[in-house]
Parts: sequence; C-alpha cells; structure tokens
Amino acid sequence: MSFRIERFTPASRATAIIASLVLIALVVAPWLTGRANIRLLGEMYSFLALATLWNLLAGYCGLVSVGQQAFVGFGGYMLFALAIFLGIDPLLAIVGAGVLGALIAAPIGALLFRLHGAYFAIGSWVFAEVLRLSFAQVSALGGGSGSSLPTSVITGIASSREWREILIYWTGLALAVAALFFVIVLLRSKTGLALTGLRDSEIASESLGINPWLTKMTVYVSVAGLTTMVGAFIFLQKLRISPDAAFSVNDWTAFVIFIAVIGGIGTIEGPIIGTLVFFLLRETLADLGTTYLLVLGALAIVIMLKAPRGIWGMISERTGLSLVPIRRRVVFQ
Repeated sequence: MSFRIERFTPASRATAIIASLVLIALVVAPWLTGRANIRLLGEMYSFLALATLWNLLAGYCGLVSVGQQAFVGFGGYMLFALAIFLGIDPLLAIVGAGVLGALIAAPIGALLFRLHGAYFAIGSWVFAEVLRLSFAQVSALGGGSGSSLPTSVITGIASSREWREILIYWTGLALAVAALFFVIVLLRSKTGLALTGLRDSEIASESLGINPWLTKMTVYVSVAGLTTMVGAFIFLQKLRISPDAAFSVNDWTAFVIFIAVIGGIGTIEGPIIGTLVFFLLRETLADLGTTYLLVLGALAIVIMLKAPRGIWGMISERTGLSLVPIRRRVVFQ
C-alpha cells in the first residue's frame, strides 16, 4: 500500500489565496480609507502581533508569561534612545530595538527558566517592574513623566505627513505579517514538532533526544526580539512614551491574553479571531467608557466555561476545519 505525506488541505490553499488578496487590500488601504481608520488598523496590527507571539509562548511552549510588557516598554525606550541620541532613522531603529531586546532576553530567560508554572509568570512580571522602575530614573528620557519624539526625528521619516503615516502603517502591517509568518514557519519545522512534544510531555520528549531548555530558550529569545520590535512600533505611532504607559500590564499583557484566550490558545487562527472580536467590542462600546472592560471580562468567563479552547477551538472541534495546518497527514492511496 502506497502513501503520501500532505502538509496542505483544500481549506488551507483557499485560505492562502484569500489571505493574499486581503494583504493586497491592506497594503493599498491608505488610499482607500481615512487617517483615523489607518491608525486603528495600525493598532490592530500591534495587538495581533503581540497576541500571536504570546500564544506561541503559552500555547506551544507552556511558558505563561504575564510580563511581556517588559519587552514592549523596552522596545519603545530603545526606539527613542536610538533615534534621539544616535540619530538613527526611526524605522531602522525598530530593527535595532529588536536586536537589543533579544540580547537582554537571553540572560533573563536563563534566570526565569529556573522557575516553573506560576513562579515563572510572577518572575516575568517582576522583570517588567524592574525595567519600569529603572527607566523612570533615566532623566535623559524624561524620567517618570516621559518624553516625546523631537520634531526633527519625526520629519526625518518622510518629507510629508501623508507619507510618514503611510510608512508607519506599512511598518505595522509588516510586523504583523512577520509575526504570523514566523510562528507558522516555526511550528511547521522540526522545532515546532519539538515544541508540541514538550507541551504534551517534557519527560517523553527529552527521552527522544529533544533538549527542552535550548528549544524553549530559542523560542523565548526570538519572541522577545519580535515583541520588542512591536513595542518600538507602538510608541513610534504614539510619538510619546512614559514608564507607566510603556510597561502597562493592562494594555500590553492583560488585553493580549484576553485576545488569545477568546480566540483560541494553541492555534494560529485564534489570535486573528480574538483581535477582531476585541476591537469590534472596543469600538462598539467606546461610548460606555470603562464599562466595556466589564463586558470583556464577562465574555472571557463565558467563553472559558462554554468553549475552553476558544472560539476557533470550538469551530475546529465541530467541523475539523484547519485553515493553517501545522501537522503532516499520512494519506494512503
């Protein structure tokens, strides 16, 4: 009996075509919609990237971090430092911030990996608080009150305001696509198989020759670097930074966890759905002030009770649908 290995499904091929068309539409969106919608889309790209990266850590590595705001804030401050003090173009400074974020993640990860479960989560939060208090003491970057990007730095991005906003928008779109592409490629590789095995049984995986520490460290450092780049983009879009805003656990971790949970932890599609739901609720309930936070909390509780694997997990269980397959299937002929 012959067989073949399939890595794609009819649904995934259709998804690839639709995704390509959507990407083209998003690229030309600055000429199709208003300035307010462009900024909203840029914000959505930020949360999509952050949720996708957090989902990789928690959903596939088992590293439930509540301190990812550490890298968001660090990225914002490195953007300001590189652009103001070294005169680096802000768009290039985003890449530089990512490299620096990956460099500091290596020693921090070595310390945090000594902790497990809830202790790891608390340790990651403590690290974020240490960074917040540290940057609050840096007077060159505004100290506790924060700082704004100088006009000379902003105008250096492009000659006109329209093109500056377009370039920043495209940067956010590129980061979101890069985060999704990175996660998909990683999970379809041998490292992805190792992560899945470690998530299911670390002891069994180690007996098969997988190095748990090295595998998780590689993913942790990579995610830290990309998260730092997203943080740099966020504060390039805001043009102002302060310790409380940069290292806000509510904005950059709580909302991100909410997006991943309601969408579906441990799935590629989950963060995409979660981001759409989150922004739909936020924009719909914007006139109610902070009441929308109560609605978000209630929705999260209902979904965790009725669909523990999230919205996409529930859909996948009932239909068997996989828009972005990461496993190989053996098909006998």
